[in-house]
Amino acid sequence: MTTDATASSEEALLSQSSTRSGDVADSRLSPQLARAVRALAARGAVLLRNEDQTLPLQASEPVALLGRVQKDWIAVGYGSGGDVNAPYVTNLLDCLREQGVAVDSELAALYEQWCQANPVDPGTEWGKWPLSFPEMELADDVVAAAAQRARTAVVVIGRAAGEDRESVLEPGSYYLQDAERRLLEQAVRSFERTVAVVVTGNVMDLAWAEELGVDALLLAWCGGMEGGRAIADVLTGAAEPGGRLTDTIARTYEDYPSAGHFGDPEANEYTEDVFVGYRYFETFAPEAVLYPFGFGLGYSQHEITGEGVELTEDGACVAVTAVNTGDLPSSTVVQVYVAKPGGGLSQPVRELAGFGRTEQLAPGEGEEQVIDVPWRDMASYDDSGVTGHRFAWVLPAGTYTFYVGSDVRSAQAAGSVEVEETLVVEQLEQAAAPAADHPFERLARQEDESGTIVRGSEPVPVSEVDLRERILSRLPQALTPAQGEGEPAVRFEDVQAGRASLQDFVVSLSPKDLSCLAYGDVTMDSPLGAKGNAGALGGVTQELRALGVPPSITTDGPSGIRLAATASLLPCGTALASTWDPEAVEEMAALHGEEMAALGSDILLSPGMNIHRDPLCGRSFEYYSEDPLLTGLMGSAVVSGVQSTGRAACPKHFAANNQETNRIFNDSRVSERALREIYLRGFEIVVTEAAPKVLMTSYNKVNGVWAHYHYDLVTTILRREWGYEGLVITDWWMRMAQDPTFPALRDSAYRVRAGVDVLMPGGDKHFSTVRDDAIMDSYGQEEGITLGEMQATAAHVLRFLVS
Repeated sequence: MTTDATASSEEALLSQSSTRSGDVADSRLSPQLARAVRALAARGAVLLRNEDQTLPLQASEPVALLGRVQKDWIAVGYGSGGDVNAPYVTNLLDCLREQGVAVDSELAALYEQWCQANPVDPGTEWGKWPLSFPEMELADDVVAAAAQRARTAVVVIGRAAGEDRESVLEPGSYYLQDAERRLLEQAVRSFERTVAVVVTGNVMDLAWAEELGVDALLLAWCGGMEGGRAIADVLTGAAEPGGRLTDTIARTYEDYPSAGHFGDPEANEYTEDVFVGYRYFETFAPEAVLYPFGFGLGYSQHEITGEGVELTEDGACVAVTAVNTGDLPSSTVVQVYVAKPGGGLSQPVRELAGFGRTEQLAPGEGEEQVIDVPWRDMASYDDSGVTGHRFAWVLPAGTYTFYVGSDVRSAQAAGSVEVEETLVVEQLEQAAAPAADHPFERLARQEDESGTIVRGSEPVPVSEVDLRERILSRLPQALTPAQGEGEPAVRFEDVQAGRASLQDFVVSLSPKDLSCLAYGDVTMDSPLGAKGNAGALGGVTQELRALGVPPSITTDGPSGIRLAATASLLPCGTALASTWDPEAVEEMAALHGEEMAALGSDILLSPGMNIHRDPLCGRSFEYYSEDPLLTGLMGSAVVSGVQSTGRAACPKHFAANNQETNRIFNDSRVSERALREIYLRGFEIVVTEAAPKVLMTSYNKVNGVWAHYHYDLVTTILRREWGYEGLVITDWWMRMAQDPTFPALRDSAYRVRAGVDVLMPGGDKHFSTVRDDAIMDSYGQEEGITLGEMQATAAHVLRFLVS
């Protein structure tokens, strides 16, 4: 869910009073879940530099901690993805002490006193929260004196991020504060070894680590309530930093391909097209990369070797062996990339095709893995017809070379397969393409006379669809009763018990009751559920409840259950994805599902599935990666885990929600190919592999149409092509608008025709207690909402309530 509501003072006090350093004390919370949070926060931490084996810290040696974030730890981002009433939040200073590390007491006391006297501004106004905290200045002689007592300094840098607010190209956000730079310079100058720990949910500039010469650099993503303890585990060697980057980290912001087309309040043209993240850098600008996609160091070393590639009926399989060649037990991530022939299409030089996490390997121990790569994960979408197969997923004829290794840059060729003639994997139809009145150019891969890859451009194909004809030809037909005449009236509990069909119950409902199922319970914190819930759907009127239809309660979200009650605070999305360990994430999500049941949440508004298109997007901490395959598999893990407990997960925000600036009006203008290959692919994976019971649309427009009114996005692609049978809800408070195609439709009638089932939380505007009346107003009018459409929407809601 997303909301721009300002937290009440009562909720803020509740949150503050329950945040303490310690362990799970509330009997409703699971110690097993807390342990999983701790383990995943450590496994997701990414070690980027470790000169002369600076880490792990030596147990017998004292350590000096610098930087206020050692105490004022950043556990998660702000907004609906982070406002969880956690039982406690650990911090690094206390947790290192807890583990017996000889933390320099004089410096620690100085920081504790200063932090107490200069508390962090919580930024209680929505969207105005701080991006970082003011840092304490230390005199040179104070740092020098600490260096006499300890050889190693650990400098902690922190960055916050949040919904409805971007990071910015300023000190204290994307760049270091002057005080932070000075602190790092003092540490490097005075101490024998300097470790920089960056606590963040989003990517920030890291070029300073190389420039200043820090000995070790640890990217500690916001790890939830156990994040401080997890990073203490990593620093001491109790746990290995198991993370691998889910984003490319460039030398400068200007190097990112989206930099010139991000942040415009009206519209952004996705001119980089499919060349997002590493697809761009490895193809056009490898020299601009500071740390490549998939990169991460451990406390041991591994040799990853390709053992051959074979074609199968379903695609290709790549055999890989990983051997621990170091001195410590260790797990690694095996990554498989593919280089595809173009067939006229512009192709990145490499794309992630599969991956696997090894078990903990003893020194000298190896593990064999076979990574299956289905045809679909080798295919490209042709939106122009250049391959001879327009609007199709195709495998152009030619050589497909596979690379295996520990990151996209170092992966070595493992073998190749030949596709003798172009293979059509799936023939589709044009859908959701850019409007003809907004043409633009996209990046294209070309070669100069010497065969060197250079940047080119080509026009983006625009929509040729007669949307009116498409919709009218596919309107759902009205249902007819399956029961015989004279049968008793059907109640919903009869459907739940299997005594009657869902169809019988749907056809028994009046148009008014059908329309009521298309709205949530008007506002947030529904009295039908636990205090602090995000809203209710289903049996939200007395009339529906009288028929036995129950309400279903929604809660945020990606980092924990957002209620007035105490709930576990989980690692942010980027932290989870950096583990490259879907199995462990699924296990944690199952424990989270059990907590949902205990606290009264039926639908978790999670996972966040949007792509990291630009490092300044304020909400990236909720999402997973710049890569759609990794995003899809991580989202599937969360959905499968939560739904294994009988609860429901709700992937969001569908689709192309890649900036927070003017997010409810901004238009994402993107080619159909890039939309399908990059921004929808993760959703497609989670829908086809994990079958989420609920899915949420986004605030933004996609090629000129708000996502909650986008017929092609929701009905043509999601339902017809992917076969989705679940419930589709809006993000909280959609934009009201007139349907440009059908004059009889506006607002929720427009939404229902698009295939979006429920308006959440139900009011016609922010904090309104009034529903729009558009559905019933249009019913019966020429080309207005039909009985079949209302029944289809109701069936989606009721089928969910039965499941």
